[in-house]
Amino acid sequence: MRTALALAAAALLTVVTGTTAARAAVPEPAPEDSTQLITAEARDASATTGRLTWWDRRDGHWVAAGSAPARFGAGGLVDGAQRTQGTSTTPTGVYDLPYAFGIAPEPAGTKYGYRPVTEESWWCQDNRSSAYNRWVEGLPADCRAGEAEHLADYTAQYDLALVIGFNYDRPVRGRGAGIFLHVNGAGATAGCVSVPAGAMRDVLAWADPARHPRIAISVREATAP
Repeated sequence: MRTALALAAAALLTVVTGTTAARAAVPEPAPEDSTQLITAEARDASATTGRLTWWDRRDGHWVAAGSAPARFGAGGLVDGAQRTQGTSTTPTGVYDLPYAFGIAPEPAGTKYGYRPVTEESWWCQDNRSSAYNRWVEGLPADCRAGEAEHLADYTAQYDLALVIGFNYDRPVRGRGAGIFLHVNGAGATAGCVSVPAGAMRDVLAWADPARHPRIAISVREATAP
């Protein structure tokens, strides 16, 4: 299923936004249960910036609901199935969005399950831990602090965020952990996708888990007609 979705992300669909036709990297066919989609597109595999657009499926067409400049990993982008942890690369592919979280209070209108960050909140990235690529409240004995993110320390980036389901359902050790859509920091990310704070609020107000949103991360040079 994941392979089919990744291949679908390379297809192009002509979409209509208002009265203006535009070309965009929108999966077609998209997962049948998805009527919301986020695309994060870079100009090439070495890019650290690009564009995030969120879309609604209406009457069989994808219509843009909003857009914002995006940032990617300092190492560029790489096929998610080939990614190696610690390379600061953003994984391409199509992924679900399990839940939202943040240091800030849950924004009004958020439909996603929202997990507040506490001083005990960590994201374990230790390949030897049973909690690999998971949120934990209190650091487990088998997860080294140097191999985990203390979420409360990222006061800008994790003010608001959505978990990207990369390597999440059945984590492969060494592929990578802690890939999110979050608020911009000072520059390129360590592998996540980031956007301005206002755009992150807009995405959380728009996203509805009942409509099964996905995020499709792609490189434009790989999808150009």
